[in-house]
Amino acid sequence: MAVQPDDVLDACGLPCPLPLLKAKQALARLAVGQLLEVMATDAGSWQDFQTFADQSIHELVGREERDEVFHYWIRKGGEPVT
Repeated sequence: MAVQPDDVLDACGLPCPLPLLKAKQALARLAVGQLLEVMATDAGSWQDFQTFADQSIHELVGREERDEVFHYWIRKGGEPVT
């Protein structure tokens, strides 16, 4: 996916549920509308990130697998701070 993320999280090698927990922490540091790219090797993360996006205010913009690494792009949702 040809998108320029605002932050990148390398969660490769971390077992479930750590990739998702680390992603939540990284999203907390971003502003509304910014994009986080997460890389993970845990196969369970494929469903974890989809479920997280379905149940949260954040948007799973895209996901793909390349060379046994899962890549996720999550846009932080919420109300902009004025």
